[in-house]
Amino acid sequence: MIKNAGVMGFPISHSLSPRLHGYWIEKYDLQARYLAREVKPENLENELRSLPERCLQDQEIFRGTNLTIPLKETALDLVDTLEEAARAIGAVNTVVLDDQNNLSGRNTDWIGFMDSLSDHLDIEEFKGKTALVLGAGGAARAIVYACLQMGFDKILVTNRTRARAEDLCLDMGSRCEVLDWKDRDTVLKEIDLLVNSTSLGMTGQPPLEISIAGLKEGAVVTDIVYVPLMTDLLVRAKEGDYRTVDGLGMLLHQAKAGFEAWFGVKPDVDEGLRQFVLQGLNKK
Repeated sequence: MIKNAGVMGFPISHSLSPRLHGYWIEKYDLQARYLAREVKPENLENELRSLPERCLQDQEIFRGTNLTIPLKETALDLVDTLEEAARAIGAVNTVVLDDQNNLSGRNTDWIGFMDSLSDHLDIEEFKGKTALVLGAGGAARAIVYACLQMGFDKILVTNRTRARAEDLCLDMGSRCEVLDWKDRDTVLKEIDLLVNSTSLGMTGQPPLEISIAGLKEGAVVTDIVYVPLMTDLLVRAKEGDYRTVDGLGMLLHQAKAGFEAWFGVKPDVDEGLRQFVLQGLNKK
């Protein structure tokens, strides 16, 4: 029996997921495929419901799909069951079909963020501490959810459009506080984890303007941007002797739970995978 899964988005040609999952499929010698499909939001319900019939030949089964921009929020109302994390974050990035063809909506982005940090440090150190999250989009919501699970006492959220930060904090609870974008430099002396969840600093995007000179000693700085891998924020943090975590780990780790649910193998995120995906980045 060949198991199929894939990724849907619009556009989809940029996605590294087929390369990532393809590496694992070959590594574990699985009878499996991972396919990319371009899908517009208005067509998502039909695409999801037709998954059980979308097989290339007999003796195949479709087990689910990843979802990327702009489908993650659309899927919330289209699945049969919604896991708690997906409901809290307000986005689905992984859909799993059970044996009765019911659609389970999940979010693994928060796991990706947390496990990426765990590769570099003991996340137990963050209990009772303070985080600053730059941005209030879908990635920020997953990161704030992860910070809550890690036991942060306070999570400051700042965004160029304050209303989005207010909505995020309202949804996530009393440990989240809104900070005006113009004040992002003023609180750094109390910050234990600084996270850039915006596209600022990405290749082709405006730079992220923030001074980290006053950042608390021993703080961790991370960026979800991975093109370039070492953003200006991470370069400046490293020069200031702060611990840094790049954005590639979140991408790699968020894929694990879906792969295991679809194909029955818990994959490793190792240096071989990292280098293989980086090669794909360099080709784009």
